[in-house]
Order: sequence, then C-alpha cells, then structure tokens
Amino acid sequence: MNKAKPVVALAVIAVLAIAAALAWWLLAVKPNPNSLILYGNVDLRQISLAFNSSERVEQMLAAEGDQVKANQVLAALDTTVLTLRLARAQAQANVQQQALQSLEAGSRPEEIAQARAETAAAQARADQARQQYQRLRDATARTKGQAVSREQLDAARADQAVALAQLNRANKALELAIAGPRQEAIGQARAQLAAAQADLALVRQQLADAKLKAPADATVRSRLLEPGDMASPQRPAYTLALTSPKWVRAYIPETELGNVQPGQAAQVLTDSHPERALPGRVGYISSVAEFTPKTVQTGDLRTSLVYEIRVNVDDPDNRLRLGMPVTVSLSMTGKDADGAAAPSTPGSQRP
Repeated sequence: MNKAKPVVALAVIAVLAIAAALAWWLLAVKPNPNSLILYGNVDLRQISLAFNSSERVEQMLAAEGDQVKANQVLAALDTTVLTLRLARAQAQANVQQQALQSLEAGSRPEEIAQARAETAAAQARADQARQQYQRLRDATARTKGQAVSREQLDAARADQAVALAQLNRANKALELAIAGPRQEAIGQARAQLAAAQADLALVRQQLADAKLKAPADATVRSRLLEPGDMASPQRPAYTLALTSPKWVRAYIPETELGNVQPGQAAQVLTDSHPERALPGRVGYISSVAEFTPKTVQTGDLRTSLVYEIRVNVDDPDNRLRLGMPVTVSLSMTGKDADGAAAPSTPGSQRP
C-alpha cells in the first residue's frame, strides 16, 4: 500500500500536467480560424527631460521605475541667484510704474497755482518797468533832454524789455502746467514700464523652470543627474516612458495588406500571460514596403518585403514593457471566393 501512494501521486501530477497543457493549447495556441497571426514587439514613446537653464541641481525626487503623474515635480535647481534677480526686477518695475502714474496724473493744483503767482509777479514787474520808461520819456520830451540823460533812458528801455520777456516766459510756464506732460513722454514711460514688466516675467518664468515637471503620466526609465551636478538644456535629467498610448510594431506581407484596415480589432498575447489577451486596434499601416527587420520573429525568408503596422493596445494594468515580444491576432476582413482563408505568406501565420 505504501508503495502504491507514490505511483498514484505521479499519476495525478501527470493528469494535471496534461490538462494544463491542453488548456494552454486551447486558449493560447489555437486562435480564431478567421484571424491573422503576426509577431511584433511593444513600442512606447519616450521623453528626454532637461532643464531650460544651466544651474546646479538641488533635488532629484524620482528614481528609475517610479510611476509619475502629469505636472509632478521630478527635480529642482538651486534658485538663490534667481530669487535675487526677481527682487531686482520687481523693484525696477515699481519705479517705472510710479513714473508713469506721475506723468498720467499731470500737474498738481499747487504747481498750477505757483505758476499763476509767478505770472502775476512777472506782470507787475513788466508794468513797473513800462511806467518807469514812460516817465523818463515824458521828462526828456519836456526838458528837451536836459533832465534825463541818454544812458538813463536806454537803461529804462532795456529794463522794460527784460520784464516783458520774463512775463512771456511765466505765461508759457503756466500754459505747460495746465496742459500737463506731453503724450510722447507718457508713451515713453509706458514702454519703459512694459520692458520692466517683461524682464520681471522672464525672471519669474526662469524661476518656474527651475522645477522640472513630468509632462504626462509616465514611468521613469533613467535618472541621468544627481544633486550637485550642473544641469543644462543639452543634458537630460530623466528619460521617461509614456504609459499611454502603447502599441505593438508588427509587419505584414503585401499579400495580406487588403485584409487589414485602420481601426480593425485585434488581440495581443504575451508569453507571460498567454491566456489573457489584451484588446487593441490597428492604428497605422505604412504605405512604404521594406525588408523584414532581423528582429521579426518568423521562420520564413527574411528578405521578403513587408509593411509595418502599429496596433494600439489597451493596457490598464501596465503589463506590457518596452520591447516585449508579443503575438497579435487580427480579425480577418476578407476571404477567398469559396469562403476559405487565404494561404499564409512570409512574415505571417494563419492557422
């Protein structure tokens, strides 16, 4: 009895192994008879992230294999110098803002009142000089030049001319005070303010660019810098692989080209989970023929001309990895006239 137990156990194991093999063959190996089998590899879009400026790296917040979200901060630069530049740019913008406001406000009432007072004083001096010159002229006429000398008369005439000139200048100053600054001066002040604000916005943008953010949901493939390194636009800090979209790059022979259309349904199988097919659709069909790449896994001649296709795959569980070999099963869109599937050709396999 004791010797029979190992034999029974071995028999049970053999039966289970046969059942598992049969199930695998039924689920993975035997596809739909109206399908076209292709072999390809998973492809992803990759992003090389670099800073926009050259500065010392202060923080690296992600590592290889991390799943990152869009707008997540991945790294940061030292911002000591940028903070000082921001303060200076803000101060310069404030100075230009105050200068523009002063010009737009025009003359103050006190300035206009002062100009009026100076005009009144100039008017009084001009009247006084005119009266003095008139008296000397009258005295000269009565005394026939005996009471007033020629020099005194000339001096009085000159004083009158100076007083009139001062009155004219005071009147012009009053007009300028009432009119206010010129529009050209206000326009110049506005332009200077705009330039200062542009400098301020530039420094703020540089400060924002000091933080490196993920542009989309992705997986960190490579971390290329460390804190203390000098970053530059030509030196990437990370390489990211986008988690969506994913597609399979496969190749189809020319004889099967009429059976494949954009949007055609497909199933993608992996060696890791042959029983769990991932849904997909044909998204791209090349219009140019090429020789079969050496990485295509077919047993036929590798010199046959094929066309590249891309099958977009829905992979919510993130099972597919870059470069992973997969099997693509395409639902056929055409058959022979007798209803049978067309014969297989190099680069494909139809069961």
